[in-house]
Amino acid sequence: MGACLGVCSLLSCVSCLCGSAPCLLCGCCPSTKNSTITRLCFTFFLFLGTLVSIIMIIPGVEAELHKLPGFCEGGTSILGTDGKVNCKSFLGHKSVYRMCFATAAFFFLFALTMVCVRSSKDPRASIQNGFWFFKFLILIGITVGAFYIPDGSFTSVWFYFGVVGSFLFILIQLILLIDFAHSWSQIWLHNADEGNTKSWYTALFFFTFLFYAASIAAVVLLYVYYTKSDGCTENKVLISLNLIFCVVVSVLSILPKIQDAQPHSGLLQASIITLYTMFVTWSALANVPNKYCNPTLLVRVENSSTTAVTDGGQMTQWWDAPSIVGLVIFVLCTLFISIRSSDHAQVNKMMLTEESPAMLSGNTPALEDGVHRAYDNEEDGVSYNYTFFHICLLLASLYIMMTLTNWYRPDEHHQVLTSPWTAVWVKISSSWAGLLLYVWTLIAPVVLPDRDFS
Repeated sequence: MGACLGVCSLLSCVSCLCGSAPCLLCGCCPSTKNSTITRLCFTFFLFLGTLVSIIMIIPGVEAELHKLPGFCEGGTSILGTDGKVNCKSFLGHKSVYRMCFATAAFFFLFALTMVCVRSSKDPRASIQNGFWFFKFLILIGITVGAFYIPDGSFTSVWFYFGVVGSFLFILIQLILLIDFAHSWSQIWLHNADEGNTKSWYTALFFFTFLFYAASIAAVVLLYVYYTKSDGCTENKVLISLNLIFCVVVSVLSILPKIQDAQPHSGLLQASIITLYTMFVTWSALANVPNKYCNPTLLVRVENSSTTAVTDGGQMTQWWDAPSIVGLVIFVLCTLFISIRSSDHAQVNKMMLTEESPAMLSGNTPALEDGVHRAYDNEEDGVSYNYTFFHICLLLASLYIMMTLTNWYRPDEHHQVLTSPWTAVWVKISSSWAGLLLYVWTLIAPVVLPDRDFS
């Protein structure tokens, strides 16, 4: 009898994995919108690929990857180089590129499949919201195939895909950060108007001061560690420019005309943007390919693939602080995309996450026999653009690929992993694009008074 019950329980789990909703998750959670559960499950696939990539660059694990059948076969000769290249030199770098290629290809496949899905009545919506076991098998199949891709020019070409995708994902991060900053300020100012004004304004002042203090400390540390009195002109210029831009943005946010058009704008949002800009500047300077101006530069050479080697001969771990902070921001932004929509209609239009009529009604189906279920909230219209969501996860895959490999690439002889200037300028230009975007959110109501920016 116990065996029969076990088989029945297993069959019910299989039906959940192959059905229209992930009821395994909802069985232990409150009743949830089907759209939210679906986004969380796809995000779980992305995090799973990220975890596998992290494991593959752990010292010890990376050294054993050459034992995978076929992983180092067909890739010992590189186009444009003379002779042979030892595959064991860049095993971690190679495995991360292939793992992230697999997740990117997986989301690209679903982005194409889900083009123009308007509601859950479309047959393709059942594929989006169910069949999780088969999706997992598809991801595994793509991953296995990716590890048999011969080297050739794959790494060089995929590097530039990663650069473009990472730049776009950083812009998405900035949009979400700006939206978060505006929402935070609006909520706290509204609470201050409702009552206990002194406490709410004190809290606003505290966090504004905290973010600006952290930004000033970051600027000082950047000048100390990434500039020299007799050189490093590029570093000095980049730090100084971003510092000036942040000061301009902060002053602009409290101008009388801006305050009249947007009473909720203020220094809290500007302080958050300033702190993030300093982080991006730090991340960019950590990729400057000049050891004299970049003391955190890591150089990986042949026969020492599990560690980084400094000029002094000391062995250093592959991870650096900007990569760890970038990984944390990646996780938070990806969860933000998966769980909630913006409080601002303009951001929802930009991110293609406008609420459907069913969601706007706010009605939650009653529990049947006390069982928690994922209920369909997209019969009248999807609550997010399926294709755009998968594109966001595709870009996130490329971003995490570049983050885990520190934006490094093999040199022209494929003997050393180096940091190119491309990484520096992509990050710096993304910080400037973010500042321009924030400035536009401030001046748009003034420049276009007839449009609704509420």
